[in-house]
Amino acid sequence: MRRELAALAVGAVLVTGACGGGDPLSDESGPAEDGRIVVGSADFAENQLLMEMYAEVLREGGAEVTTRPGVGNREFIVDGLQDGSLTIVPEYSGNLLHHFAQVEPGTSPEEIVDLLDESLPEELGILAPAEAENSDVLVVTEETADRLDLTSLADLGPRCGDLVLGAAGEWAERWAEPIAELYDCSFAEIRTTDAGGPITVDELAAGNVDVANLFTTMSAIEENDFVELADPERLYPAQQVVPLVRAGALSEEQQAALDELSAALTTEDLKEMVRRIEVDRENYADVAQEFVAGL
Repeated sequence: MRRELAALAVGAVLVTGACGGGDPLSDESGPAEDGRIVVGSADFAENQLLMEMYAEVLREGGAEVTTRPGVGNREFIVDGLQDGSLTIVPEYSGNLLHHFAQVEPGTSPEEIVDLLDESLPEELGILAPAEAENSDVLVVTEETADRLDLTSLADLGPRCGDLVLGAAGEWAERWAEPIAELYDCSFAEIRTTDAGGPITVDELAAGNVDVANLFTTMSAIEENDFVELADPERLYPAQQVVPLVRAGALSEEQQAALDELSAALTTEDLKEMVRRIEVDRENYADVAQEFVAGL
């Protein structure tokens, strides 16, 4: 689908429709019309930052752009793109693919993008992915890393039987078997905390869990001197930032401008901008506009 977007862009007409009951988009009047572009996001700061970056790039090209932060979960986002009430959203390659198809451990970033091209519904497509990604990562405190000589999940494997993991409730169902197969790791206990949020961070910092599942762009990792454990066997899929778009809704020039943004965006850029939002309390729109102005 990604390779077909340019061909679909010329003369495309958005399909009229409305969202179903309970959808947070349902208070809107329906699909964007007359060339107006609606950039949406999930309900967390990093995704809202990326939303504003996409919007600013498109505004610089002369488009009329509306932003719609906090749309909801991936089901609502996909529905909004399919019915035309959204035009584009920032997504993450591995989790997006997992929404539509099975993602096997060990799948390369390039394979994920190719599988997305094959798996997305015909109404949707992706543009060029950024180098920047925000992926799951297992972390430990600096003290634990030094004491157990841990730098990677391969080092962690033989130690897992003595360690407690803090992670979201669904972690065990999704990852316990793959991590046992890839790294011979079976934790003494998997304690439900939250999905890489403040509870997980606090539990690790307090020593109530030994290992925690966080996300690579979280400012809390650096702020607490946590140590990220490398994942050489790719337990976790790559999560490159990728624009998910409604097919035919953007011109070739608009797609090229967004591709240019993605080519410039690195993981370190993303981490620093997230830090400014989470730690320095800067406004995400201001941070996004500053980055785009520097391209």
